[in-house]
Amino acid sequence: MNELLHNLIVKNDKKIVLLVLDGVGGLPLERGGLTELETAKTPHLDNLAKESECGLHIPIDKGVAPGSAPGHLALFGYEPLHFPIGRGVVAATGIGFPMKAGDVAARMNFATRDAAGNITDRRAGRIPTEKCAELCELLKKVSIPGVEVFVQPVKDYRAVVVFRGAGLSDKVADTDTQLTGVKPLDPLATEPEGEKTAGIAKEFIKQTFEILKDLHPTNACLLRGFASLPHIPAMKDLFKLNPLALAVYPDYKGVSRLVGMNAIEGIKDLNDQMKILKENWGSYDYFFIHHKYTDSKGEDGNFDGKVKEIEKVDAIIPEILKLNPDVVIVTGDHSTPAVMAAHSGHPVPFLIHAEHIRPDDTDSFGERACARGLWVNIRTTELIQLALSYADKIVKYGA
Repeated sequence: MNELLHNLIVKNDKKIVLLVLDGVGGLPLERGGLTELETAKTPHLDNLAKESECGLHIPIDKGVAPGSAPGHLALFGYEPLHFPIGRGVVAATGIGFPMKAGDVAARMNFATRDAAGNITDRRAGRIPTEKCAELCELLKKVSIPGVEVFVQPVKDYRAVVVFRGAGLSDKVADTDTQLTGVKPLDPLATEPEGEKTAGIAKEFIKQTFEILKDLHPTNACLLRGFASLPHIPAMKDLFKLNPLALAVYPDYKGVSRLVGMNAIEGIKDLNDQMKILKENWGSYDYFFIHHKYTDSKGEDGNFDGKVKEIEKVDAIIPEILKLNPDVVIVTGDHSTPAVMAAHSGHPVPFLIHAEHIRPDDTDSFGERACARGLWVNIRTTELIQLALSYADKIVKYGA
């Protein structure tokens, strides 16, 4: 955010709600068909869109598929290219692991490999968190001279490994090719200072594969997002907001904590999110509500499953509106079309609702409808600017 805008922001009691359907943007299964969002029965979102300003937003740049962390940073108003954060730190902070300066964390997927060493399933059949915790206990046997190794479960097939020792660097490339049918990569240093950490990671993987070798389907691990703690200014300092994060998945608590949000623990589903939202309504002025499963179903290539997840979120819209928020934004952090089974660079639909706006001609909440909206295509980082303005948190510039 530029200094001019920062100096125009004021604090007041008006409430902003950011509702994120992770990976909500999609594509039709067949050319000329409907996307997941356009297929879903979403009467509440459609009605809200009719009373809102709508458009599409671009998290990184045109055609660039964002990861979850940069996508969310952009939604929170931070330029992702100025604040790069690795997935390892997001995973570690998401579970409350006490990272120290100099630590290096990496996100770890339990995975499945065949007799030839090729990865056949990058997510090991989406094992439950309880199984992940058991496997992490086994990996505590890993011992590497001169470095402490911490392995902690995150959720489902996801875990995190943290290396602690002298002279470590996060300048290490991923071992996860994000493809199946190929072998994992060796961890390689991307800069000379990463050589030591790359060697440690290679030894970790070697010992891990030996421990897991007979445990099908969890007989391999993949490492992504080697990262040390970044310095990111808090939302209370940058935007004069007092923010609360309501997320189920630890990674999204992690990225929220990195920007100074309070992240509530123990949330299991949308019902919990609505209950805690109501309980905390008087204590905060910015609420981030996150729904992961639209993205999960998209990554699994499950078009119908993603449609159902969108419909689940539509059902909670009346509960949010009953609280009379001053500004509501509904959107995603990126697109995850089921037909691609991956994040994509397609722009993301959004609606923004407030009292003093100019509702456009959007008649439903979907990609093509939002593309005809007032805002057409904007940078994702501009959404918080609109939210602050519509909540009367930006004062006039000049006399």
